[in-house]
Amino acid sequence: MPFPLLVASSVAVANAASGLGAGRAGTAPLAANDSNSLIWWHYVREHLDEFGSDLLRHMELTGIAVGGGLLVSIPLALLARRYRALSAPILAASGVLYTIPSIALLYLLGPVTGFTTLLTVEVALITYTLLILIRNILTGLESVSEDVREAARGMGYTGAGMLWKVEVPLALPSIVAGIRIATVTTIGLATLAGLLSQGGLGELIKDGIDRRFATPLMVGSLLAIGLAIGADLLLLGAQRLVSPWARAKQPA
Repeated sequence: MPFPLLVASSVAVANAASGLGAGRAGTAPLAANDSNSLIWWHYVREHLDEFGSDLLRHMELTGIAVGGGLLVSIPLALLARRYRALSAPILAASGVLYTIPSIALLYLLGPVTGFTTLLTVEVALITYTLLILIRNILTGLESVSEDVREAARGMGYTGAGMLWKVEVPLALPSIVAGIRIATVTTIGLATLAGLLSQGGLGELIKDGIDRRFATPLMVGSLLAIGLAIGADLLLLGAQRLVSPWARAKQPA
């Protein structure tokens, strides 16, 4: 996953002039012979509570971002579907936002939302979910055949009833697939919160780089990878649970 490495290299440049950092609050500097090992297991055992707290914070950052992304993406996707002329501009705008380098986006947001605030982190993370979510929601809704819609009209469904009781359930496989991609991407990008001292696994990665101590860096990176894999599997299970008909269509 490239995002933790991106954060790592950025923090390294920022701290190159200061040499070894003092570490996170409450963490004593380690002797040189301790920091030579890739993972110092004694250190891991002593800081399990800290690692758990950072993991929970990372999950919180990710959940807020994906939830916020859905709140923005659903109305935009519905708007683009209702007014076809808006579809291309909405997708193009979200695509342009997606291409902005993450650190540059944090800098651009700074004068508006504050350079070291949680709002800055979340606005940036939400921004990167928009293209993925809008595109998948649109794809799912547009995959519902006209025959199905015609049958639903014959049963008395119109307007919002048609959308929420017929089209959205049938679009769920594509929508949940978008949520999976957005979640995994956000877990990687959320390490940027460490640059702004907003917690999460990025704090561990930054701490390891600041002190040139591999253990917190490796633990933070491995936990981010494990969290991404676990979240993807969990959402895959949810996708199969809410859309069993899609699984039944797959060839044996």
